[in-house]
Amino acid sequence: MKVVSQIREPINEEMEMFEAKFRDSMSSKVALLNRITHYIVNRKGKQMRPMFVFLTAKLLNNGEVFERTYRGAAVIELIHTATLVHDDVVDESNKRRGFFSINALWKNKIAVLVGDYLLSKGLLLSIDNDDFDLLKIISVAVREMSEGELLQIEKARRLDITEDVYYNIIRQKTATLIAACCSMGACSVRPESKEVEVFRKFGEYCGMAFQIKDDLFDYGEEKIGKPTGIDIKEQKMTLPLIHVLNICSNAEKKWLINSIKNHNKDKKRVKKVIAFVKENGGLDYAVKKMLDYKEKALTLLKAYPDSEYKSALILMVNYVVDRKK
Repeated sequence: MKVVSQIREPINEEMEMFEAKFRDSMSSKVALLNRITHYIVNRKGKQMRPMFVFLTAKLLNNGEVFERTYRGAAVIELIHTATLVHDDVVDESNKRRGFFSINALWKNKIAVLVGDYLLSKGLLLSIDNDDFDLLKIISVAVREMSEGELLQIEKARRLDITEDVYYNIIRQKTATLIAACCSMGACSVRPESKEVEVFRKFGEYCGMAFQIKDDLFDYGEEKIGKPTGIDIKEQKMTLPLIHVLNICSNAEKKWLINSIKNHNKDKKRVKKVIAFVKENGGLDYAVKKMLDYKEKALTLLKAYPDSEYKSALILMVNYVVDRKK
């Protein structure tokens, strides 16, 4: 967590103000809703998304942010939280960041309605302030995230996805939200400037690296947020596995696909799959691709003058690939 507090240092003041504004943006006249949103706010994670918004805005605006920067960060967080609440219902997940999920505590019907409420709050926050440019950024991101999830579900049944399809899935599912944060930060202080697109690309590259890092955790020995082999058990096609499927013999490919389709609950078999992927360079290949995305992100920052905000963003990019969970 030391690195996260270093990243947060130049925007501490903004983050504290943001938290108060974010809490206010959720308020309702319904006591049940307030109880649930209070529960959500008190179980926040590292808050990387608003940090991307504020660091980008301050980098591009000599350390200043506007009221609409706060609104942009709040919209992202409201809509992101809405998608997480809905995801837990879809995945039938009872835990979120180590705490009970909304659906576990209040059941699916209430969880879906709370997700809808947060989504509408996010949309109205933009509309009421005529932030239509910011609203477009987040609306495109939500569309992409939904398409990415559905594309993954469609392809998962076939287990024959190409590397290109995999990149499309993670670009839409994961990278698009981080891209939206960075372009939102840029658009809040420099609307209609080329920086809006530059920082969208920067966020996308960070997001791609982030997801590949998540894929690598599935093969790790260290104690991390999720147990080893969980992606294989869930028949998720990750980059190390896709690469090995592309280079191994037909017989090995048959064995791998059969293992994932029909023996994914067998711990010994899953361990064998993990060992096979490691021995055949799947991890090394994924690490190389992850570092390529990291370099692309850092290259985009080179064009901007040095500042504590630029340093924090560089630290953020490195944290994405070095984190332990």
